[in-house]
Amino acid sequence: MKKQVYNPFLPLNEYIADGEPHVFGDRLYLFGSHDKENGETFCMLDYVVWSAPIDDLTCWTNSGVVYQAMQDPLYDSQKMPYMFAPDVVQGNDGRFYLYYCMAGSNGKGGYSNPISVAVCSTPDGKYKYLGNVHSKDGQPLMKYICFDPAVINDDGTIRLYYGASFAFDEYRTRFNNWILNIVEAKMLGRSVGEIKKAAKNGGIMGAISVVLDDDMITAKTEPKRIISNSTKDSSFADHYFFEGSSIRKINDTYYFIYSSRKNHELCYATSKYPDREFIYGGTIVSNGDIGYKGRTDENKTNTTGTNHGSITCVNGQWYVFYHRLTHLSDFSRQACAEPITILKDGTIPQVEITSCGLNKGPLSDNGKYPAAIACMITNGQQMPHGTPKEAEKENYPCVYSQENEHYIKNISNNTKIGYKYFEFQVNDYQLTLNLRGAAQGYFIISTDELATKKIGKLNVSLESNWKEVTADIKTETGINALFFTYIGTGKLDFLNMTLKPKSQS
Repeated sequence: MKKQVYNPFLPLNEYIADGEPHVFGDRLYLFGSHDKENGETFCMLDYVVWSAPIDDLTCWTNSGVVYQAMQDPLYDSQKMPYMFAPDVVQGNDGRFYLYYCMAGSNGKGGYSNPISVAVCSTPDGKYKYLGNVHSKDGQPLMKYICFDPAVINDDGTIRLYYGASFAFDEYRTRFNNWILNIVEAKMLGRSVGEIKKAAKNGGIMGAISVVLDDDMITAKTEPKRIISNSTKDSSFADHYFFEGSSIRKINDTYYFIYSSRKNHELCYATSKYPDREFIYGGTIVSNGDIGYKGRTDENKTNTTGTNHGSITCVNGQWYVFYHRLTHLSDFSRQACAEPITILKDGTIPQVEITSCGLNKGPLSDNGKYPAAIACMITNGQQMPHGTPKEAEKENYPCVYSQENEHYIKNISNNTKIGYKYFEFQVNDYQLTLNLRGAAQGYFIISTDELATKKIGKLNVSLESNWKEVTADIKTETGINALFFTYIGTGKLDFLNMTLKPKSQS
């Protein structure tokens, strides 16, 4: 069997969020923030860069830490210790420039800092601090909110994008000075006077673009908003820009990819110009599949939360890179990817999240698979958005880790776990699940989410330690999903599964 790649495509103990994929030479590089396994806040670890040969996206490697937060003069171990979502571009001098923002625990201070820049001679080498993006007078560029930078070398013109946008305008109408003084000014790190002054010209929030000089850190133009920050009569409907700027140019069209205020989705807007007239295009991916084929928030496929990523083309195939949540937390996010299609009219249909991602097709019907590559994990009712309260966490199944084991925990009555897709080449299989817990019941095994296409049943009688439980399944040949719906009492954990044709049993 050829080597396969799953979602998440990096090792299960690696947590790269906010991924920016770029092809440099003959390799695909993934730049992103670095979460900690079962972390306490966003982006707790220093930057690493994973990459794979463009002709083999199953083989991802990294060369260790490429840049440390303590290299930035703004670093403060107590107040400003973390680096948020980065992007990298190759300058006209051939070197690679890393753009990012510093922040504190839970993002505190992240909206009040300038954009920092580091430089390296290779995409995944050791970066050195260069300075802050600044105006021509040398002062740090602080016009608008400097957050989630993205950058592109547009035929020699270096364009920087950044920004964030909250619905303070609507809130301020209802709560007036309380929002302005207590919430807005404190969160954004700006004075009330500055916010009021900026409000006359549309405020300090929004999606922003500026051209940089050849030194890669001096603003050559005045920053300008590329999308209206008003929610009134907007073509963006309820998919307004929130954060996570990313920019790509495809032929003569600019694609601005971003996280909407819904938070779980990556959307895009297009324009023939780099800094104006962007028109909303649609949703590319949601980490809860919300919007895909009419799916709503009430029956989303997973716990949802922040989503940030972008698109890239590898050997003629376009992919979207995004992240998923684990540990019932927004602080341990893992990189995933899906193939996408850009239609002749330039639109990108929303894609579903899968377990096979970069695999160039379905997974083999003969192999051992981690339970954690599930693309659907739901309690059969309503899954949360973001990190639920500690007292409520036992109500939701999730990918979890303990003592170097990565598994699905909190499986209880009506929990549904799904994997898309496998290529079944025969009809009869032996399926083995590695389970533990105190539980009595059974799994309905089906090829559809509603369990109407049942292909088997696996009885469960567990005490505590890991135990392999086997069942025979009978399915139609072809590409199918696998769904497991637990019916019974107690709670259990799911470590891995082994699928093999009966003829090899």
